[in-house]
Amino acid sequence: HPQTLQSPAMATTTAPQRQALMAPSVAAVSTAPAAGDLAVRALSSGLAAGAAECMTLPTDVAKVRLQVQRIGPEGPQYKGLFDCASKIVAQEGPASLWKGLAPALVRQVNYTATALVVYEPIRDTVVGEGNTPSYFQRLFAGGSAGAFGIAVWNPAEVVKTQIQTERTKRLKMIPVAKGVFRTEGILGFWAGVGPNVARSFLVNAAELGTYDEAKHRLKPYLGDTVFTHMGASGVAGFVSACTSTPADVVKTRLMDGAGRADKQYSGVVNAFTTILREEGATALYKGFVPIVTRKVIWCGLFFTMYEQIKASLR
Repeated sequence: HPQTLQSPAMATTTAPQRQALMAPSVAAVSTAPAAGDLAVRALSSGLAAGAAECMTLPTDVAKVRLQVQRIGPEGPQYKGLFDCASKIVAQEGPASLWKGLAPALVRQVNYTATALVVYEPIRDTVVGEGNTPSYFQRLFAGGSAGAFGIAVWNPAEVVKTQIQTERTKRLKMIPVAKGVFRTEGILGFWAGVGPNVARSFLVNAAELGTYDEAKHRLKPYLGDTVFTHMGASGVAGFVSACTSTPADVVKTRLMDGAGRADKQYSGVVNAFTTILREEGATALYKGFVPIVTRKVIWCGLFFTMYEQIKASLR
């Protein structure tokens, strides 16, 4: 009978010793899929977020303009989503609907990839091994993942907001960043981080948590198909817009004032109370139509592309 070839080291060891020598390689193999899954989720979410952001940025530009406008004696400059978009095109050119694309991509791709990578580990840690997560646990995990991601990438949103609110000239990312740093230092890049984290907690709780829950409930009827992904993402987008708009308005106002000498608000509480006192409660839902439009479209594009890319990479 042919003999099995062994190295000299293996030939002179006992069975327990041979198991100890082989243990590191077994451990390395067992951890590889987890690392690979993280990379797949990061790449899938980054690609999907970039594509969705490019397609829906015009609604974000209109939303920002609606949120920062003040109502004067002659009434508001913009009367709604389509009026705002048409006036921007007429007065500033069609390309103005994609103002802030560079920082928007930096922010959205990195922030979304960060949130998607940490969502499942947070959810599984909260739930415990072998248990099915509840809707509340999915909401908490999604909110925590989004809050962490935006706290890291808040500087890109400060730059994006200032570019989008400028009406008279085209601003570029680097000069705007230098202006913020020169006026307020490094902390200027975290202007509005409080309401932004609150908003992102609500947005991602609604988007990731609701999408995960809706997909879980639709799969028995539709299977793990594109129809399930589209239906779940539509529900997630609507819930997200309803819960996050007030924090989004406060965040936009604070970011618009970063690095400016004539700041209107001194902080989150001051901005919130001033808006309520001077403009009424409905002002906290300024830009709701473009927000819900963008959210439903963005979530539909993002989650559908994310699931398809992720499946093709695995």
